[in-house]
Amino acid sequence: MYRVLLAGIISGFICLAFTPVLIRLLRKKSYGQIIREDGPRAHFVKKGIPTMGGILIVLGTVLSYLLLSRRTPEGLLVIGTMAACGLLGFVDDLIQVRKKRSLGLKPSVKFLVQLAIAVAFTAIGTHYCHLSTKLSFIGETRIDLGPFLFLLVFLMLVGSSNAVNLTDGLDGLATGSMILVMAAYLLIAFTMFRHPITQHHRFYQFSGQPALDITIIAGAVMGACIGFLWWNAAPAHIFMGDTGSLALGGVMAATAIITRTELLLIILGGLFVIETLSVIIQVGVFKLTGGKRVFRMAPIHHHFELMGWSEFTVMIRLWIVCGFCVGVGFALFYIDFVTRVPS
Repeated sequence: MYRVLLAGIISGFICLAFTPVLIRLLRKKSYGQIIREDGPRAHFVKKGIPTMGGILIVLGTVLSYLLLSRRTPEGLLVIGTMAACGLLGFVDDLIQVRKKRSLGLKPSVKFLVQLAIAVAFTAIGTHYCHLSTKLSFIGETRIDLGPFLFLLVFLMLVGSSNAVNLTDGLDGLATGSMILVMAAYLLIAFTMFRHPITQHHRFYQFSGQPALDITIIAGAVMGACIGFLWWNAAPAHIFMGDTGSLALGGVMAATAIITRTELLLIILGGLFVIETLSVIIQVGVFKLTGGKRVFRMAPIHHHFELMGWSEFTVMIRLWIVCGFCVGVGFALFYIDFVTRVPS
């Protein structure tokens, strides 16, 4: 367990200590945030605040993992997925800040790169990490996806990355929410490590040293997000940008897939699901009705802002929603765990 704690301390220290250096570097290069013209007026003051702070989140997590883990294939696959998604986000951010526009890479290009990451994840996972083709909730179900596993991986990677990206619209909202979700995955992976299938046939298919490696990654992500939140809390001195949001979404999805808790992620990441659904509903109703809106603005955190809630109030209340979802999700895992313990 000391390696998990140390991973969080190292990654947290990297983000806490070196973010001011990154802020000065980004300001020198004029790499500032581009604000949506149709967004809330209160956000216009954020124009020009340095972005791409996710660089240190990725760097801190990767370094902590490489220093403290046994570098199992499962751990390397998850950390590699985070790095690949972070690199994609970095390129997207770089195009935005250099061309001074709110759109970076073309959607088709991002789609193809994410598809390539999903195919690589599936191929490596099935050949080197004993990744099952069965759909999972808390452990495997009887539904065998067969060759369509890569489609599930793709949908989870794209869905999680975009969900974190959409949630990253208020100072500290996505960062704080990721801390809660990864705390749950730290406990889940550590439980799987402490209670391997070799002890009893009813325990989880994923266990042993690979589970400890995933615990270390979860601890490192938590630490990095805590360190970054110091500078990202309202009023933010820096934003994580797509570099951070795509990386965090990628590591969250990869962790769920590796730990055989794919469907449980829908509950644990309930806030991210709500944020994404609000956009889907808004766009769908707008197109079907010829211009009517369900929300004043989507994602839903902007709706609450336009209702008159302060940004800080919206953030705290959505953190509470996230905490509730994480609590329900982990409670389901714990109930399942208790039922597996031999009498």
